[in-house]
Amino acid sequence: HESLEEGLTEGRLGRTVDYLIITLIVVNTAAQILETVQPIYDRAPWFFPALERVSMVLFTIEYILRIWSCTAESKYAHPVYGRLRFAATPLLIIDFVALVPFYLAYLGLGIEQLIMLRAMRLLAWAARLGRYFEGIRTLGVVLRSKALELTTVVLVLAVMLVLASAMIYYAEHTAQPEAFGNIPEAMWWSVITLTTVGYGDVSPITPLGKVMAGIIAIMGIGMFALPAGILGSGFLAEIQRRRLAPRVCPHCGERIDIPE
Repeated sequence: HESLEEGLTEGRLGRTVDYLIITLIVVNTAAQILETVQPIYDRAPWFFPALERVSMVLFTIEYILRIWSCTAESKYAHPVYGRLRFAATPLLIIDFVALVPFYLAYLGLGIEQLIMLRAMRLLAWAARLGRYFEGIRTLGVVLRSKALELTTVVLVLAVMLVLASAMIYYAEHTAQPEAFGNIPEAMWWSVITLTTVGYGDVSPITPLGKVMAGIIAIMGIGMFALPAGILGSGFLAEIQRRRLAPRVCPHCGERIDIPE
């Protein structure tokens, strides 16, 4: 349990296991990307399925060992309920999501569903790396600490999206019924404008629509800068908190006083 959960900070075995898992994640991510390049896939079509099978077996063994050994912690000590609680933790759910596409392929699931699940596997592998890198864990801490502020920004952006879509619909529907046929269709234009991407596939042509588009674009610049400011302040606060936090010996738990 210490080797799997403490990893890079817990002895040679833990570091070896973690480096192996990190390598497997990186190699499988690269393989899943390169598999989509037809000339590369045609050179060794047997390699990619073989790599996936071997890696998924190793990941499955790791997943089972994590659940089996979690009872070493007092809060998961119960042989049944403790393991169920541990399996429901965010990191174990991410591990499960990474494994699911491999086993569902043997149940006759449609190719479209499998493609989506394999795309989710890439996200799960990226999230799994957070277990091994301090910087990614810090991002998770900041997101949790700033959840209320970020949720508020998301709600405000959702309101702005609806209002912008309604305004541009009523301004442009008569002139461009094919592009702004209804408010949900107008939301595509609103998203592209609020994010200042501006593909140009749909654009207002009426004077009122152009004025609204300018206002909406300016508002979008300000609103999408807010999350960056919130996350920046969160990172500064977390770094300051860690700098001022007392250092504790990992073996005896005693506070370490560092002379100034």
